Amino acid sequence: MAVTAKQSSESSFRSLSGEPVRELYTPEDLPAGIGGPEDPVGRPGEYPFTRGIYESMYRGRLWTMRQFAGFGTSEETNERFHYLLGHGQTGLSTAFDMPSLMGHDSDHVRSLGEVGREGVAVDTLDDMQTLFSGIDLGEVSVSMTINAPAAIMLAFYVVAAESDPAHPAGPERLSGTIQADILKVYIAQKEWCFPIDPAMRLCGDLIEWCTRRMPRWHPISISGYHIREAGSTAQQELAFTLKDGLTYVEQAVSRGLDVDEFAPRLSFFFNAQIDFFEEIAKYRAARRIWAKEMRENFGAKNPRSWQMRFHSQTAGVSLTAQQPLNNIVRTAIEALAGVLGGTQSLHTNSYDEALALPTEEAVTIALRTQQVIAHETGVTNTVDPLGGSYYVEALTDEMEQRAYEYFRKIDELGGMVEAVKRNYPQREIADASFTLQQEIDAGERIVVGVNSFIATDEQPIPTLRVDPALERKQLGRLQAARAKRDGAEVERALAALRDDAAHADRNLMEPLLSCARAHASEGEIVESLQQVFGDYTETPVF
Repeated sequence: MAVTAKQSSESSFRSLSGEPVRELYTPEDLPAGIGGPEDPVGRPGEYPFTRGIYESMYRGRLWTMRQFAGFGTSEETNERFHYLLGHGQTGLSTAFDMPSLMGHDSDHVRSLGEVGREGVAVDTLDDMQTLFSGIDLGEVSVSMTINAPAAIMLAFYVVAAESDPAHPAGPERLSGTIQADILKVYIAQKEWCFPIDPAMRLCGDLIEWCTRRMPRWHPISISGYHIREAGSTAQQELAFTLKDGLTYVEQAVSRGLDVDEFAPRLSFFFNAQIDFFEEIAKYRAARRIWAKEMRENFGAKNPRSWQMRFHSQTAGVSLTAQQPLNNIVRTAIEALAGVLGGTQSLHTNSYDEALALPTEEAVTIALRTQQVIAHETGVTNTVDPLGGSYYVEALTDEMEQRAYEYFRKIDELGGMVEAVKRNYPQREIADASFTLQQEIDAGERIVVGVNSFIATDEQPIPTLRVDPALERKQLGRLQAARAKRDGAEVERALAALRDDAAHADRNLMEPLLSCARAHASEGEIVESLQQVFGDYTETPVF
């Protein structure tokens, strides 16, 4: 085994985001006002929620253990869902395959070789019904990670729930989250169906409809996770994510919604990276900024509108293909940061995910990691145990200041939508990612097993192989669904959708539900909307 590591120098004491870390933090580093009437730290469950949104936090209720799952067809993923629920998972999180994320049916020319590879293939209502077969959707909280076609998938989900013969559930009973964060798609994830402006309209339609019809549902999960996975710093993840969220609030208010009607159902999704204290400070700063913005700038009166609820997921980009068992340690540390930062739900990555979708053994270890943290470490016994740390409080304050610096730059560009069109956040992330990779390549930043402590005798580990036959199986499912439906009814539903899409003042959720009930496929719905909205091509960023 080769072991190499450079000797630390004074200049090497920097966070993962490149921020300098001082040798010692003292009371002089604490934010101004601590202990006074406008204490920025405060108490858990009280404005500005720096220390957590609930008074008792995990003493009252543990976070939701929500493992991300999906592969192959809806049958295989349904089996994995039942497996996870049977092993103590308390919520479901759905991963879709690339064609579904891009709005393509499985038989689209661009879907070849990608069907069911990195998530579950969902083309039709039939697939959605099979995906959740045997699961009472009125009782289980479900998360769906999908963005550009989010309104379409939500329509499939609502119809699947109401038509379940064993456990029918109307939209008013459904609880969970759909990601639907279209701005971060253009910033980082790059999986779009439409130009930015109509995509924002669809997002607004979804928020508005859920506010009226799905009171227990989180209509958008404002996601910093993919921003961080694209290479951003913690400060950029914090700033761009919150600014995206504030932009959605502005849009909803401009539609005539009262902020307290919908804000309590907004949620966030953050990355849990390996820089332990930086991540904890990021979550604490996020809660504080959101509370201030909602109360002071939007005039929200309901304290629940001030509370930032967030899901966190350990960092996929931190996983290494080299010495993959080391990823168990990385995931545990990142998960602990999420817990100590006050997350409401958590996904822990499996150790083999740098190589393939996780095996059942790997996903079980990932779930057990959460359970060990929850039940063995004692970190749930008190609220915000790191609160009052000179370092953590100073770092939280610095995070907040850096976020507001980005807010000012974005406002100067005309707001977040205009900033995205002008590639500002994309360029900032690209620069940060390039800088970090240069440091790793030069050995200035150690990644165990990659550029230091390298093993020359590694043995391969067992990985999950998605059977290529599953793609053929899904194509057969899609053909069967088309064959048994009423083609004329599908055409009428799609025509009505196009007509409503041509009128900017019409909410598209009801026509999308009609398309779902007619068994129109996702690809057919997307293509119909593209006839009105057009497509999108990104301007390259250099």
